[in-house]
Amino acid sequence: MLKYNPRHYLPSSEELPDSDDTPVDNQLQHLIPGLLEAILALVWANRMDWFFGVDMGVYYDPEEPAVVPDGFLSLGVERVFDENLRLSYVFWEENHTPPIMVLEVVSQTRRGEYTKKKKLYAELDVLFYVVYNPQRRRKAPLEVYRLVDGEYVLLPQENPVWLPEIGLGIGRERGTYQGITREWLYWYDDKGQRLFTPEERILQAEQKAERLAEKLRELGIDPNSLN
Repeated sequence: MLKYNPRHYLPSSEELPDSDDTPVDNQLQHLIPGLLEAILALVWANRMDWFFGVDMGVYYDPEEPAVVPDGFLSLGVERVFDENLRLSYVFWEENHTPPIMVLEVVSQTRRGEYTKKKKLYAELDVLFYVVYNPQRRRKAPLEVYRLVDGEYVLLPQENPVWLPEIGLGIGRERGTYQGITREWLYWYDDKGQRLFTPEERILQAEQKAERLAEKLRELGIDPNSLN
């Protein structure tokens, strides 16, 4: 981890660009981490000690430009600073807490996911490095690395891959999100069960309400009369 002299002036997040202004190569680089964030917002709704960033600048050194992962998860930090939320993730404003997991979604245009970014995340002590390459055919599209003695070691390519320090697994599965049916990344519990998305939660609630309404009709009760 990089060390800082606390007597030196360090810029705040308000003074730093919130991204590198580089557009994502395709929608997946935004939608995939966005889905993971949305699931966490449901599962950890009562927790305020985590933050998931999507396409957000991560500042680790005041002399260096931000690195911008497609997604990242930090634990042990404030979920919300104030109503304006974070502009970027700045190490010296986060008690020098690195993300515990970084996600990169590979497109046809490589951006150093297997080289310079991988090396940098290891230097920053990011425990889990997740690379999802949906273009792959002969190799597994999802790779999860764990930092061991300063180097990333590829974990067994199970589906899902359990991340004990996070208390969740991450894996891939075909499903529908925002009306798009394809393979997505999801969170899983310790039994390997996929956690529901917000859309699935809403659909479940609607189906439950309809079953209840049908039962009331069978009893001769108009469910609309109960409103």
